Amino acid sequence: MSWAPATAAERDAMLDVIGVKTMDDLFASVPKHLRAKSWNLPAGISEMAVRDEMGSIAARNATGLASFIGGGAYDHYIPAAVDALTSRSEFYTAYTPYQPECSQGTLQSIYEYQSAICRLTNMQFANASLYDGGTAVFEATTMSVRLTGRSRIVLHKSLSPIYRKMLVTHTAHLQLDLVDGDDPTEAACVIVQNPSFFGTVADYTALAARCHAAGALLVVSFYPISLGMLKTPGEMGADICVAEGQCLGVPLAFGGPWLGVMATRKEHVRKMPGRIAAETADAQGRRGFVLTLQAREQHIRREKAMSNICSNEALCALRAMIYMALLGKEGLREVARHCHAKAEYLKSKLGFATIANHGPTFNEFYVRLPKSAEKVVAEMAARGFLAGIPLAPLGAGADTDLLIAVTERRTRAELDAFAQALEEVSCS
Repeated sequence: MSWAPATAAERDAMLDVIGVKTMDDLFASVPKHLRAKSWNLPAGISEMAVRDEMGSIAARNATGLASFIGGGAYDHYIPAAVDALTSRSEFYTAYTPYQPECSQGTLQSIYEYQSAICRLTNMQFANASLYDGGTAVFEATTMSVRLTGRSRIVLHKSLSPIYRKMLVTHTAHLQLDLVDGDDPTEAACVIVQNPSFFGTVADYTALAARCHAAGALLVVSFYPISLGMLKTPGEMGADICVAEGQCLGVPLAFGGPWLGVMATRKEHVRKMPGRIAAETADAQGRRGFVLTLQAREQHIRREKAMSNICSNEALCALRAMIYMALLGKEGLREVARHCHAKAEYLKSKLGFATIANHGPTFNEFYVRLPKSAEKVVAEMAARGFLAGIPLAPLGAGADTDLLIAVTERRTRAELDAFAQALEEVSCS
């Protein structure tokens, strides 16, 4: 059967609904240098030639740089057992296991992942994962709207500017009122991030109480590794907590695939998107695992679905589960202590710059340099360092502001060398 594309009339009708006139208008938000240059594909080549070509392209990557980049994705050490176990062929699945009679291993791994997330966050229910941290914030937003029947969404100043942009995009046609601040009056939820995008740590227990008194929910976006030291979302009184799960044993991998973490309280679980794996017993009393709450469009009528975009990132969730099992409670605390201590050490070496955080930090902080942060980052790359994230391009700071993250992977020698290079580059 030949492929039947949309007719010109059908295409124009769809563009009209979207609100643009031409296909070029539709892709106007994609920068020109990222658009396809041509659809004329070259002729096929041999496997050997393909490997040589791909090797040549890969060799252009700078792989030996010491990373001080954070902002939601971090260069944590991944134990070898994570790769070894997730490489087993029985875990390779393209999609959710719908038949429990032939998917017990995968279903149990999801169940164990959910259990670990609940213990990590002090929440009662976790789903089987979402796409990533940004879409998890969006899913928490729409879940709050379903639970409260309200449309006012309050975005706290601690929330990542990247997550804010993702939220604006995903809610563009949902008639929601996105406002800045921390006033929960008539709001569906207040969304905070801890530590903040800038690295500052806070306790939102009092804000949770204010939200509940106003009939609103508190959504906390958290950094999983930080919970080795910090108060958990559950302890603060959060109703929904979400996170980017990359730091739990998932490689940086040029930006993904990663996984979105979501957990909530029992009274809210029936409005949670995604799916949940649960433990049960068969007719003969044998322990088994099944998918239970499945509130997305594939399982129920589309208009009744909790979400029409979410998906379970099963292999990434498996990596996260193995990572947490390998470290255990004490291991996670040790990683967190190393991250915090090394960040504090680096702070003590940056006397030439101004630490701009007002309050304690975990493993990330931002500094005000004597010159442009973007120029500093470019010069630091030539010296072997990914120096951090300039804040001005994100609309989150001045031209001289640089966000710096430190993980357990950075050695004292690297920290000393980084501080010296940053001073030389910044003050030259």
